[in-house]
Amino acid sequence: VNDNPSHYRITLSGTVKSPKIKFDPVILMLMPVPLGMKTETAINIIPQDYLRQSRIQIELPELELEDGDRIYPFSVQFPEGQDIVVSSDGTNIERICNIGFSSSRPVSFLGNIFFIDEEEN
Repeated sequence: VNDNPSHYRITLSGTVKSPKIKFDPVILMLMPVPLGMKTETAINIIPQDYLRQSRIQIELPELELEDGDRIYPFSVQFPEGQDIVVSSDGTNIERICNIGFSSSRPVSFLGNIFFIDEEEN
């Protein structure tokens, strides 16, 4: 630099980590309850490798009953908010999610509830 013919070589290396979300428990089983009653449980959402704040979105399943009617019996609440937060030391803060189920008609379900971040992971 500055008309100095010396050459400088810089070598960089790194690892790319994709952000991901883990759950505790991994499988959710809600107890059967009488019709019209709500059953609910809490799960821990454990974000990992998020470098900046993101927001969790949820896709809840729609259930089709035997007569063709469609219902949305699931509900989700985040008591501490839906934002994935990066703490001052660079770690991600766990979130609690309450998942509820209530139906006025008999129904059973085995399927997925999708948790998606702002980048659709």
